[in-house]
Amino acid sequence: MSIDEIKKQTNEKMDKCVNQLKKELSAVRTGRANPMILDKVLVDYYGAPTGLRQLAQVSVVEGTTLVITPFDKTIIKEIEKAIVKAELGITPNSDGIVVRLAFPPLTQDRRKEIVKSVKAMGEEAKVAIRNVRRDSTDAVKKLEKSDNLPEDAIKDGVDQVQKITDKFIKVVDETISSKEKEVMEI
Repeated sequence: MSIDEIKKQTNEKMDKCVNQLKKELSAVRTGRANPMILDKVLVDYYGAPTGLRQLAQVSVVEGTTLVITPFDKTIIKEIEKAIVKAELGITPNSDGIVVRLAFPPLTQDRRKEIVKSVKAMGEEAKVAIRNVRRDSTDAVKKLEKSDNLPEDAIKDGVDQVQKITDKFIKVVDETISSKEKEVMEI
């Protein structure tokens, strides 16, 4: 394995960390209705846990309400149970045809709690990126012993891994900052 291969792997792994963070942040409630919040809701559909968005069409109405229209009308009760079980903090309302989820406006205290959890997600992503850096730095240092590379090449490789790390940490900071602004926006 060469320093270039290690740099490539480092980039790929850190990119996965950032993508995972963005996926987690997409499910964070911001005061507007977002269908992504339903991604973790599993409905008992004929004995098999199935993702809600596979069983129904989800649409946003007026920015604050999600309307869930199941493809099979017989599972409305199961959908309601699954939403309550998922503990989204929203009570489902059903009229027998569709299920409505009305998102109440967030209070300032609730917004601050959400920002804290967003920052915690950011810190977890940074820890994952730093773990990748540590593994990559160790791999570069192993090259010194196995390939008898000069000390300058090893130092340069470690510096390049650090630059990649700095770039991804900056991306995480920017992502968290933009999510904070979105949450605090009234």
